[in-house]
Amino acid sequence: NGFPFCVGRWARFSYLHMKYLFFSWLAVFVGSWIVYVEYSSYTELCRGHDCKNSICDKYKKGVIDGSACSSLCEKDTLYLGKCYTAKANSQVYSGIWGDLEGVIKCQMEEAPQYDLGSEIEHRKEAATFNKPTEGTSVEKFREMILSHLKAKAGDQANLADLATQVLSITDANKDGHISLPEARSTWALLQLNEFLLALVLQDREHTPKLLGFCGDLYVMEKVPYSPLYGISLPWIMEVWIPAGLRRSMDQWFTPSWPHKAKISIGLLELVEDIFHGTFGSFVMCDVSANSFGYNDRHDLKVMDARYIVPEATFQEIIRQQRCDVDEDCLYGSDCLTSCDLTKHRCTPEVTRPNLAKACEALKDYILRGAPSDVREELEKQLYACIALKGSTEQMEIEHSLILNNLKTLLWKKISHTKDS
Repeated sequence: NGFPFCVGRWARFSYLHMKYLFFSWLAVFVGSWIVYVEYSSYTELCRGHDCKNSICDKYKKGVIDGSACSSLCEKDTLYLGKCYTAKANSQVYSGIWGDLEGVIKCQMEEAPQYDLGSEIEHRKEAATFNKPTEGTSVEKFREMILSHLKAKAGDQANLADLATQVLSITDANKDGHISLPEARSTWALLQLNEFLLALVLQDREHTPKLLGFCGDLYVMEKVPYSPLYGISLPWIMEVWIPAGLRRSMDQWFTPSWPHKAKISIGLLELVEDIFHGTFGSFVMCDVSANSFGYNDRHDLKVMDARYIVPEATFQEIIRQQRCDVDEDCLYGSDCLTSCDLTKHRCTPEVTRPNLAKACEALKDYILRGAPSDVREELEKQLYACIALKGSTEQMEIEHSLILNNLKTLLWKKISHTKDS
């Protein structure tokens, strides 16, 4: 009687054992495959070593020069740390430069296909470092800069002042002389939207400071807290968390409400600075939490300005885009225009202004935890802001009114606290 019982137990044990082995093997296989895919993606994306070698080779040959070249290529006091690269043609790393912490950004070869957001029309010129040509005078180089700024930002009254600022940065070693390698580095950098915005807003607090450059590799001040809100999780956890729960978790990990109010005011001030600013208007084509961060004083900082582009440049690019439906006329993730079906070309005017997109990004962030005495009015102003459309003169008046109302409402609530 005991023999069949033992056989039954052994059969059940063998079945469970095989089942356990199978699922263990499957887990190891899937885990190994995921690790391999992630590693392959990492090695494809993170090519900082190649970027550094390319830059330093040109520096040693005397093609380029800049304030960061010697530290990067000779003294080894500037080195690349953790990789934050999201696109292969724009390498991003944490960096240590002596006692300074920064973010190093380096441009690789142009993207293999046309992409409205890749600045591909400028990458060939920037990558070869062949302008200005030998024998170009400083005055001629100034004219080149001014002409380029006009093409990018439109014919603005103060662009001559900006050209003068560019020349002062070009003299990287401050010897009173602009060398050809220094000029070539600056010219390459001027092709990049992010570098241009850093120049335009260098006297404001919303963009990290430029610490140095070498060719079209440049070092920016580190922003301690990024993204604007949310929590960074290991990639293996990201796969399994539902999108709705992820959004809720992001809202849990934010500063106190007075600090959020100050950060939000910073974003509104940034919109103000680039809306008919000193050097023309810019459009914000990626207004997401990942594009912004803040410092210890809760001052907003732009983390990724590749999609904050001069309005004139945006209009020139989008006009050339062929379309069949409005959705074909999207630049970045947030700049949508309409499709002219008679010409099958995109129209140049964005559907929504910068302020409406900024308010949409802030809505959940600033309403969560808002004091009861301002919440209703704040919600009302935010929804009026999100509803803004078009770019007519009447809209500009409404734009200014809503922006000022929001800033006043937030400042009034925190002005008497230490958080202000």
